[in-house]
Amino acid sequence: MLTLFYRLIPLLLLVALMQGCGTFGPTRDVDDVVPLDKTVVELPEDQLLDVWVEIFDPGELPEDEDDAMGLSMDIREAEARYLPEQLRATMESTGYWGAVRLVPQNTTGSELLVRGAILESDGENLVLEIRVQDATGKEWLKRTYGGEIEYTQYRLKDRGGDDVFQPLYNTIANDLAELRAKLKPQQTTEIRRVASLRFASDLAPTAFDGYLKSDKDLYEVARLPAADDPMYRRVQAIRDRDFLLIDTLNGHFDNFTREMRHPYTEWRKARSEEAASLRKLERDAMQRKLLGVAAIIGAIAIEATGNGSGASSSVLRDTLVLGGAYAFKTGMDISSETSIHRDAIVELDESFSVEARPMVVEVEGEVHKLTGSAEAQYVKWRALLKRIYESETGLAGS
Repeated sequence: MLTLFYRLIPLLLLVALMQGCGTFGPTRDVDDVVPLDKTVVELPEDQLLDVWVEIFDPGELPEDEDDAMGLSMDIREAEARYLPEQLRATMESTGYWGAVRLVPQNTTGSELLVRGAILESDGENLVLEIRVQDATGKEWLKRTYGGEIEYTQYRLKDRGGDDVFQPLYNTIANDLAELRAKLKPQQTTEIRRVASLRFASDLAPTAFDGYLKSDKDLYEVARLPAADDPMYRRVQAIRDRDFLLIDTLNGHFDNFTREMRHPYTEWRKARSEEAASLRKLERDAMQRKLLGVAAIIGAIAIEATGNGSGASSSVLRDTLVLGGAYAFKTGMDISSETSIHRDAIVELDESFSVEARPMVVEVEGEVHKLTGSAEAQYVKWRALLKRIYESETGLAGS
């Protein structure tokens, strides 16, 4: 019986070590080092697609309380604006695209639209679902990207100021550049024409009815307006003004990102360190508990086999009982110690949430909030633009 007991100890320890381990769904795991693919020659302007990166879907917090510890929707909402800006800047630096802009969700008029959803973000893991489609409705990409880092990586000083998950953004940008390279010139031209006509149709549906054919959210050009069509030229001028408005909005997003970078990085760093400490304590606690239980079981086994009548057996039995009880108690003590780290993470969450709340900005004499209400504000801006353009051009808005 004692032999069996000693053989069980390694198994119990293995079970303890496995506590807290988890797995993701299928994702494209990103390597630690991913060089960014940049064009070596300047591409012709007519072959560059403008890219709009939408504010990400913040997703949901983990249902498990331990996994959700220290996270909050305040932080997720901030990340939903911070993370796409990192991707936008990465794509812009490759040279493969025209203007790369960050836009609110459901903004009509893009040539290439990048949507993202945050599936996991806790400082150590970042998992994003990325969907990309062009103006014709063709889906380029639907893929989940996952990156994982050790908390010690936040201490490295040779990262050049890049985000710790920069390899993940590089991977997404490289994948999109590879897909762009497969486009034929006529396909690029078609995408740009469809984007322009979809904007015109959204602005003045009656005036531009019949220029596009659509089937199951796929679009193609049915006919083109004349090159000197005054109504279409006016819409192009309207579109340019809308780009200026989006650029103004991007300036505020850029300011928000710069102000957020330091507290966000510090929050990530501190949370990952606290989480690593917590996991170690939980492993130690579980090991002590299991060893304590195993020792008590061993003592009971000695008594049950009738081998506990001798003095030496009695001492062994008592030692196992006392040692097991003590090990179990210390394990419980360590478990209670983890609450200190939990509280620390919650405090970090609250501190960061204060700094990550919506920024109040002034655009064209009106005060707006970048986060939380930016999308709704942009819808109002579009409606206002339509009324202004109707007044200036005589175009019917519906």
